[in-house]
Amino acid sequence: MTSSKRVYLFDTTLRDGAQTQGVDFSVADKRHIAGELDALGVDYIEGGWPGANPTDDAFFADPPALRRAVFTAFGMTRRPGRSVQNDPGLAAILATKAKAVCMVGKAWDFHVKVALGASLKENLAMIGESVAQAKKRGAEPMYDAEHFFDGYKANPQYALDCLKAAYEAGARWLVLCDTNGGTLPAEIHRIVSEVAKVLPGDRLGIHAHNDTENAVANSLAAVDAGARQIQGTINGLGERCGNANLISLIASLKLKTEFEIGVSDKQLAQLKHVSRMLDELLNKSPNRHQPYVGDSAFAHKGGLHVSAVTKDPRTYEHIDPAKVGNRRAIVVSDQAGRSNVLERLREIGIDVAPDHPKIARLVEDVKAREHDGYAYDGAEASFELLARQLLHGIPDYFEMESFRVDVERRFNARGTLVTVSQAVAKMRVGNRLFHEVGEGNGPVDALAHAMNKALLRPYPTLENMRLTDYKVRILTPQAGTAAITRVMIESADDSGARWSTVGISPNIIDASYQALKDAIYYKLLREKTRAAA
Repeated sequence: MTSSKRVYLFDTTLRDGAQTQGVDFSVADKRHIAGELDALGVDYIEGGWPGANPTDDAFFADPPALRRAVFTAFGMTRRPGRSVQNDPGLAAILATKAKAVCMVGKAWDFHVKVALGASLKENLAMIGESVAQAKKRGAEPMYDAEHFFDGYKANPQYALDCLKAAYEAGARWLVLCDTNGGTLPAEIHRIVSEVAKVLPGDRLGIHAHNDTENAVANSLAAVDAGARQIQGTINGLGERCGNANLISLIASLKLKTEFEIGVSDKQLAQLKHVSRMLDELLNKSPNRHQPYVGDSAFAHKGGLHVSAVTKDPRTYEHIDPAKVGNRRAIVVSDQAGRSNVLERLREIGIDVAPDHPKIARLVEDVKAREHDGYAYDGAEASFELLARQLLHGIPDYFEMESFRVDVERRFNARGTLVTVSQAVAKMRVGNRLFHEVGEGNGPVDALAHAMNKALLRPYPTLENMRLTDYKVRILTPQAGTAAITRVMIESADDSGARWSTVGISPNIIDASYQALKDAIYYKLLREKTRAAA
């Protein structure tokens, strides 16, 4: 086992992540992600598979100018019956400007025989010759041992022979892949420990898939057993259940172990930013409960917890949230006590004495409204508006005098059945009355468009505001079509800010309007906008 404490980070988001259903990176996307990873301090950035598709070809033809990370190409070892000089797939990855090459090859005797149709001896030659050819071309060679753990369990000696073939040919890294994600941490630790007795640990890497939700644990177990390279993706993106989450691994290695990584304290504080960057690029709502960087990762709801954490954060927070670019969130709900409300008010910049006579009323208001169906633990912006209105009052930005929403299902001029939504909004802003019509994909979208038409003139900053998530929950299903509906809306703007609002009503459009109104009020209030005259 190696005595070195340095662990190298290898990101595969641009290839493994692109295999996620619904994900399709453009060249511009890949360049942006690579730049963020480079700035974060990742050691290797795998750009994709040259020769596999036009996007990767274009990306490798004009690679990003990385300041620190090693740009890496991915591909296969030579095919059976081909020489390294006469294999188009191998030639494609060796012809790029990438400084490193990661080549996948079989390490499971069953796959060699069935999938490749090759002899075990031929597979060893394929591995060794491909690594040697990459080294001859001046690239840093790596061998990605596919299905290594399955192969090792079936035939330990042959799996080791595959690694030895790559090592003896000059491979810098021998990456042990848990390709189907089915191995558990104790088994990973045992097998990596056994491999590290035969081959240097500072040449071993781990590539874990998350099919048993153990990819992060498996990666840390492999490092503890001697491996010194970890492969993973931002937010655990990847096919099936994803890959090892590099965001969690970076934080855990940096803050929880004595191992060294190339990420400084300053770079670590960008971890949440990098996680959110990918979500924004994919137009995906962030996972609120993601460890370290999720909005709920340091959220406290129970009154006793809040009392304790405000006295000593270590009671319920395993790290200082600021170290990874996150912050503490004090949740206000029907379980909240005075301490929750006071701490949340301090967080949002409202300095009020604990014995303020309106605090008790605010607590009771929250509990009563949540009993009716509101949910302030997931709608922080609506809580802030409620609190500010009760304590100090807020500007009267606009008043909805009336609105009407129509939904028409008909055949259009081309004979196609379509559903068209239209909203008419009559709004008063100061002394002016606006009467606007909006169309949209649905009734709520149409209403939002009508409101925006009216409000953009007096409040032009609303132009960069957008709705990013919309959730509906039926609170009283036993009431059938007369059920109470709760609508949660998440909004964002170009500054990167996100906020959530809530509305309830027996009418889904009315509940949506309440949440939309709060969302707009919150943005205007946050920007200290003056109410239009």
